[in-house]
Amino acid sequence: MTSPLNSPVSQERWSPRLWGTLLVLCAAMFLDALDVSMVGVALPSIATDLGLSTATLQWIVSGYILGYGGLLLLGGRAADLLGRRRVFLIALAVFALASLLGGLVDSGPLLIASRFIKGLSAAFTAPAGLSIITTTFKEGPQRNRALSIYTTCAATGFSMGLVLSGLLTELSWRWTMLLPAPVALIALVFALKLIPHSAREEGRGGYDLPGAVTGTAAMLLLVFTVVQAPEAGWGSARTLLSFLAAAVLLAAFVAIERRSASPLVRLGVLRSGPQVRAQLGAATFFGSYVAFQFIVTQYMQSLLGWSALQTALAFLPAGLLVALSSTKIGGVVDRFGTPRVIAIGFTLLVVSYALFLRISLTPQYAAVILPSMLLLGAACALVFPSLNIQATNGVADDEQGMVSGLLNTSIQVGGAIFLAVVTAVITAGGEASGSPQAVLDSFRPGLAVVTVIALAGLLITLPGLRTRRRPESLVVAKSAAAPAEEPVGVRD
Repeated sequence: MTSPLNSPVSQERWSPRLWGTLLVLCAAMFLDALDVSMVGVALPSIATDLGLSTATLQWIVSGYILGYGGLLLLGGRAADLLGRRRVFLIALAVFALASLLGGLVDSGPLLIASRFIKGLSAAFTAPAGLSIITTTFKEGPQRNRALSIYTTCAATGFSMGLVLSGLLTELSWRWTMLLPAPVALIALVFALKLIPHSAREEGRGGYDLPGAVTGTAAMLLLVFTVVQAPEAGWGSARTLLSFLAAAVLLAAFVAIERRSASPLVRLGVLRSGPQVRAQLGAATFFGSYVAFQFIVTQYMQSLLGWSALQTALAFLPAGLLVALSSTKIGGVVDRFGTPRVIAIGFTLLVVSYALFLRISLTPQYAAVILPSMLLLGAACALVFPSLNIQATNGVADDEQGMVSGLLNTSIQVGGAIFLAVVTAVITAGGEASGSPQAVLDSFRPGLAVVTVIALAGLLITLPGLRTRRRPESLVVAKSAAAPAEEPVGVRD
């Protein structure tokens, strides 16, 4: 019997089965985002329990980013070629096992290894899950609604990660590692029953192995270099040679993709203005947020003396605002279009970061912290779903995994690069062992850089406001001629 999920959904009312499918995908995305942020508050407890140095400790965070950001391109294309359902289920099972391992290990290297494996599995679940949604829900209001719920779950997971980590760390840091395991297993059970089979499961189209090797190696080396640069020195021979090697690999990847009959990434999609703006917007949005969260966490715990739980609760208003708006953003996009919604969201983001520049050694929760968090939550609710909608609209079904992987790569690489840059700025501005005022003064340049990054994201999206708005439901077929002003479907 053919599942009703095998074809795009067009009806206004969704069936319970369809809602179940969306919730399973949302659960996986929630876990992916949760793991990016949840470990942060637990790091001091991990260091004490396992006797880890600072250099080793940072790899608990970096190991996840390395696996996630380095393999997303491969994960996206694998979803197209091997089948979205198959890739999603296998990766979700690996994620659950790695979560269990991370909570039971008793050494730093094993914990780092489990984090890398979790990042690797997330690199496959994220693009597979997003492409399942974009091929199940018809482009337009139905898909916009589904994507707004899905991406809001991701933003909520990232925001709530700190809150949950603060609560669980009071018991043991191991619970922050173990929590995703049962949730992932429950999601896997329901996914086996609900996730539809995709039309690409026979692996048609071939495998771009040279592109997979060079692309994955380029992303892994780039993320590794950026993560290590603050410690090794941005101007050191090691860092410069690593960047050069990453550039060579990236150039080789581009050359291979231009000549491949079945490319890992069809470069023609980047001829689309909305696509490029979505990719760059995702990098600046997530990069600024990760760096801002890093500074705020250090400020609250190191200077204000707040506990892990107090710090987590300070972020709660942003997370709640994102969660409560999940079902509304699709309608907002339908009415105003993605460029306008993204521009408004980035404007709120800039104001949020700029307002936080007023921090002092005395807590100013009502005047500074709370308004910043509310503006941040509103910005996340508007920008993140809209970027996903803009990136996936007008893309053929058999390339949804590729575009999803590309978007998630932009998010993770942007997060790694901008966090490293802001960390370097803070380090150059003062020593952590200095007076409280000196530490605070070292944070201000970092906050200024975060604000500039968000402003760059706003400027990137502004050209989209000048183009004539087209219906969000327009699908550009591969064989159809794309509009001259926005060549979405042009083949390379």
